[in-house]
Amino acid sequence: MLKRKRTELSKFLSYVLRHRPDSIELELDEEGWTGIDALLAGAAKAGRSITRGDLQEVVETNEKKRFAISADGAHIRASQGHSVEVELGYKPVEPPETLYHGTAPQFLDAIRRSGLKRMTRHHVHLSPDRETAAAVGRRKGRPVVLEVRAGDLFRAGHPLYVSENGVWLTDDVPPAYIRFPGA
Repeated sequence: MLKRKRTELSKFLSYVLRHRPDSIELELDEEGWTGIDALLAGAAKAGRSITRGDLQEVVETNEKKRFAISADGAHIRASQGHSVEVELGYKPVEPPETLYHGTAPQFLDAIRRSGLKRMTRHHVHLSPDRETAAAVGRRKGRPVVLEVRAGDLFRAGHPLYVSENGVWLTDDVPPAYIRFPGA
């Protein structure tokens, strides 16, 4: 499959598995899983021809590992980033001492005042390294990478979870746990 087609399919899967399953008459279970057959049928009904092979290729080649297929090969879900109500079943895990968050300069004042908020998503997303955080921040313009004192945050009673694709998740990060550039 051409890279352009993989990217287009990945965006479509993100949309229906994270935000709008109803757009193709799809239902997610409480953990965000849906049947692959139902996904393919819903996509076809909406005018998108997707094969199991296409789906498998996108799941296996997606650099961010945004999707997971169940062990039995019958179900698929997004690994994180949902705006629809799901409980991914992740258990709290002690994080590394420092995690990173990529953002853009125009958001720094609000983050200094209120910290990192999940906004329309279920969690704040944190990266295990600066490079990944910078790539995330770059989507909104010139990236700014914030250091999050994740170990201190966890010890203070804020649960952190790690998704199947290595993204760290938490409900919010108060400003006291954030190191800003130049501070």
